[in-house]
Order: sequence, then C-alpha cells, then structure tokens
Amino acid sequence: MSDLRVSEIWRYPIKSVGGERVSVATVTELGVLGDRSWGIFDVDTGTVLTARRTPELLFASAALTGADVAITLPDGTVISSANETCNQQLSSWLNRQVELLAAGEEGGTYEVPLDFENDENWVSWQGPGGAWHDSKASRVSLVSRDTMCDWDQRRFRANVILDGSGEDGLVGAHVSLGTTELAVMKPIDRCVIVTRPQPGLDRDLDVLRTINAERATTLSVGALVVTEGTISQGDAVTSV
Repeated sequence: MSDLRVSEIWRYPIKSVGGERVSVATVTELGVLGDRSWGIFDVDTGTVLTARRTPELLFASAALTGADVAITLPDGTVISSANETCNQQLSSWLNRQVELLAAGEEGGTYEVPLDFENDENWVSWQGPGGAWHDSKASRVSLVSRDTMCDWDQRRFRANVILDGSGEDGLVGAHVSLGTTELAVMKPIDRCVIVTRPQPGLDRDLDVLRTINAERATTLSVGALVVTEGTISQGDAVTSV
C-alpha cells in the first residue's frame, strides 16, 4: 500500500439511495453502523429495489435520525420512517407499491441485467442477512481517489474513500483503520449502477465500459470485519 489514509467515510442508510458523510463511524460485524440498514421492498416483485432497476432512487438521499431514517425526495419533501404515511408517500413517488423495511435475518432478493448496455435479460440472487448487502463477502467497501481517477465518487458508493493508492493489493490481507480490523476479501465487481444518472451526473455507459476493459470488471475492494471498532477521518491504513 502507498500511504493509504482515510479521506472520507460514508454510510448509505437505505440501499441504493444517496447517503451521508460522517467523520467517525462505528463498525460492527455488519459493517458501518447504519449502512444499508433499510431497503425499499417492491410488494409486487418481492425484490429489494436498487438503482439497477430503479435509477430514480439515486435522486433521493437518506440520513439516520436515531433509530429511524429520514428520506429527502427529489422535490425536497422529507419523509420519516417513523411516519405512518411513509410507505404511502414512497409508493406515490415511485409509482408502485413499496414498503420501507429494516434489515433482518433474511437477506434481500436483488436483480441485475446481464447486458448493461440495454438492461435486458435480468437475473436475481439472494443477498446475506443483517443488512441489505449484495454479497456475504463484503461488509465494508474501500476505494482510493487514485483508482477512481476523474470519476465522481458517488458512482461507486464506497464506505471509505482513501487518499493514496494501492488498495487492490490489500486483497487477502488484514488491515487496521483506527480501532477496526478488516479482512480484505475481494475486488468488487461493478454493475450498471455506476452508469446511472444522479444529481449533476448524466447516464454514462463509458464508466462501466472502461472498468470492464481496463480493470477486469472490478473497482474498489470489499472487506469483512474481524474486530469491531471505530474508523475516523485521517486514520492510516496499516497492515496487521
């Protein structure tokens, strides 16, 4: 690693919805506390919505408010999970019957198109329980600014943004950030989400075309939590 240091920490309280930056994060076995702790469930399909199928999710944002979550819709309307009309308001926004669900023991069912160029031939899989993560091999994601180059970091929705370079070389290693120890398990395969529009960003298929051509489909690394603790902005990444 080349002097990797924590530049920013992000959590995304609702899967595929914009998140919030924090200066210090508590990290549990499930990842950054509160990250992907809520999901928007499509009643008709039985899937947890993501920006793969529902790109408009990225135009909202979410922030934890104690045990609840507040969602700011694109028009500025703020909805609280504590409000009994929350599901009704979300359903009206998304034009389908949905429910905001807290993560539990059972993981979500997710979808991805086999061809990101035209969003055809979708396949589904079952994610792990505890939080609405895609993979049981990744609870905390890390990426360096050098790896992202000129791309907007929001496209990758990583928990930890690093100054420096060399996170790809951490796969298979144990590292500490603050009082947290992580086992870096794998490079993270990228999907159509990185191409989706967001506030101030257009749809851009060249992002994934470039990742597939130059980085063998992966960008950032995923880790499991070995020792729970805290991560703070400015923490160095050190080998264990």
